[in-house]
Amino acid sequence: MSDKKEPLLSTAASDTDLPPAYETATSTTPKRQLPPPPPLPLPTLISLRTKRVILASSSPRRRQIISYLGLPNVEIIPSDFAEDLPHSLQPFEYVLATATKKAESVYTREIVNEEKGEPALILAADTIVVNTQSGAILEKPRSEAHHLAMLKSLRDARDHKVYTAIVAMSPLSSARDPGYAIETAIEETNVRFDSEVTDDLILAYVRTREGVDKAGGYGMQGLGSILVEKIEGSYDNVIGLPLKTTLKVIEKVMERADDDDRLPSGGEGDGDEEDE
Repeated sequence: MSDKKEPLLSTAASDTDLPPAYETATSTTPKRQLPPPPPLPLPTLISLRTKRVILASSSPRRRQIISYLGLPNVEIIPSDFAEDLPHSLQPFEYVLATATKKAESVYTREIVNEEKGEPALILAADTIVVNTQSGAILEKPRSEAHHLAMLKSLRDARDHKVYTAIVAMSPLSSARDPGYAIETAIEETNVRFDSEVTDDLILAYVRTREGVDKAGGYGMQGLGSILVEKIEGSYDNVIGLPLKTTLKVIEKVMERADDDDRLPSGGEGDGDEEDE
């Protein structure tokens, strides 16, 4: 047996050994599907189980997390918003504005859907990672070089923040402007990377392509956890959708929509304010 050490990733690898390109890569980590928990017997969720609910996201992680609420017929309709707001915005402004645009984009299309009818609830979310050392907003990596630089910057900074904005919209029965109720929330989680993570480990992780479709370039629920020393705050926020906050936003928006529908004649919000 030779004592010669092979490099971590051989440059002589065949094309079939190379990781997929960023344009086509998806997470290669096997996902074990667990049975869903029993549905929560909450009035709002019980009501929504027979109504049209839309998740304005193609993220499989958000789809899995929202399934825990026991809504059986959630439609996945991704937004067509370009997500090109300027990074000069403050992080909480950026993430909230992006999530709001996503929700509004899907609402505008689906509110006039004659075949399926208007949805009872549209839920959108956006997640960003913010390097606390540089203040840079990090979204999904665009290339392997960008991915490597992103993870190295997070390791060198040690600490970063994960922000997720949740936006819920529910149409009103009345014709009052703007025609819908909206509720929003922003969840913030502090994450610390392990300072002893080596460049070789970062390169090996990048080559798995698990982090290709994730803000910050790593998946806390998968192999990416080997990069993390600790988190402070919501774990599922780092994955992409804080469930507790999402449930609160859903309950608030549905309550507001019901209250608006029951406004008495001449009461607050009957349109008289528009003349002031």
